[in-house]
Amino acid sequence: MNIYTKTGDKGQTSLIGGRVNKDDIRVEAYGTIDELNSFVGQAIYQLDEKILKDVKEELINIQHELFDCGSDLAFARDDHPYKVGNEMIIKLEERIDAYMSEASPIERFILPGGTPAAATLHICRTITRRAERLVVAGQREHKMNEAVLKYLNRLSDYFFAAARIANGREQVQDVEYIRSAKVFRQPKK
Repeated sequence: MNIYTKTGDKGQTSLIGGRVNKDDIRVEAYGTIDELNSFVGQAIYQLDEKILKDVKEELINIQHELFDCGSDLAFARDDHPYKVGNEMIIKLEERIDAYMSEASPIERFILPGGTPAAATLHICRTITRRAERLVVAGQREHKMNEAVLKYLNRLSDYFFAAARIANGREQVQDVEYIRSAKVFRQPKK
């Protein structure tokens, strides 16, 4: 089996239902999601199996969900069922809430870093934000699954929370941005 087709040699690629230029916003969006998925794979490799097994399992599932996002963005027509839905967003929200309640309180922005896994999860967060911006731009030009945008928005928050847990469980302190105002408020009891 050849993995090269030569059909893209003139700067076009196939979407489901048509061909577009390789710099089409939809291709940019799902290409960025593919880049993100590679960094998620790196984060999985860096996680301590004993301390962060739950995060590792979630990240493997997220890799599948990122393929679902890319698939939903790769349709040139809108007469198909989408894969990304609200249940995926709710699952992310549940994990974010659990991790943020486990993490030590913060008041200021934190600098990306800490353990190698936490640093990679912060890279995942920023790539997710870029993918989100590309989907926003794409929605101005094309009909796209709106749940993908919501999913990416929650996913970036998930990566922030997971990075904090990766540091916290490894007993590595997050470093606050020293010139930040107090931007995070602790819930009143």
